[in-house]
Amino acid sequence: MISYIVRRIAYAIPILIGVNIITFILFFVVNSPDDMARLQLGERRVTQEAIDKWKAERGYDRPLIWNAPADGVKKFSETIFFTNSIRLFMFDFGQSDSGRDIGYDISQRMWPSLAIAVPVLVIGLLLTITLALTVAFFRGTYLDTWAVVLCVAMMSISGLFYIIGGQYLVGKLLHLVPISGFDSGIASVKFILLPVAIGVVGGLGSGIRWYRTIFLEEINKDYVRTARAKGLSESAVLYVHVLRNALIPILTGVVVILPSLFMGSLITEAFFGIPGLGSYTIDAIQRQDFAIVRSMVFLGSFLYIIGLLLTDLSYTVVDPRVRLQ
Repeated sequence: MISYIVRRIAYAIPILIGVNIITFILFFVVNSPDDMARLQLGERRVTQEAIDKWKAERGYDRPLIWNAPADGVKKFSETIFFTNSIRLFMFDFGQSDSGRDIGYDISQRMWPSLAIAVPVLVIGLLLTITLALTVAFFRGTYLDTWAVVLCVAMMSISGLFYIIGGQYLVGKLLHLVPISGFDSGIASVKFILLPVAIGVVGGLGSGIRWYRTIFLEEINKDYVRTARAKGLSESAVLYVHVLRNALIPILTGVVVILPSLFMGSLITEAFFGIPGLGSYTIDAIQRQDFAIVRSMVFLGSFLYIIGLLLTDLSYTVVDPRVRLQ
């Protein structure tokens, strides 16, 4: 087990390096350091001296990836890519192009993101699995048919419709909760109720349809027929045997959501004015702040790899037949 974990962590290093290289290339294909300086300085006719000073303060006065005039290792080490990327592996995010401490911003903005993402994951998962098991219980009936039709309809609706419709109906017409904004402490509850509700409802269609397919596949297996032959009720078969044996695909689906627990939802936070990591990333993209974009992409990739590792380890818990080598 320990050797497996060490091996998977070792595999993650070249993946993270590749992600950084791709992000770096894509960003600097669109922007040059001079363009970034002009944008951050906020002046149309900024002098070249001011641009050079801004680049020197942030290390953007060096070559991008390869420093031909340098000697030996410095050909690679004295570049924008190396100096701005290598410290990410020590989780030193440095400063943004506007001069803010990225690590501090992340530590402050992660809590609003978690306040929305964790309830959406927990409530959505419990509700989705319960409804999917119920639909599977009534398989072949009109309830099953109409449930599938409703799920397809919900999947076909854009997430923006749920957000805008929820803001208009619940916030503007009924005045039950604020349309946007955020607050600290217990006062934040009224601001996250609507985003959480929309997040749960928006994922029901695809979630129910996905888990229904998993449960129907399990229902046709031999162990289910054996359980029925022993006289177990259909509800006991579904909610005990089928659910337990369907945990592996359920865990596989959950791992995709894990990075969002920390990274937040880009669209939801932007529309509801939540000062989380999602809105933080969007603002950085709009300002073309490469330091923040690079840090958030690295963090998201790292969390996704950790999620995959935790999922593989959890397989051994829910299914003893799985062995990690």
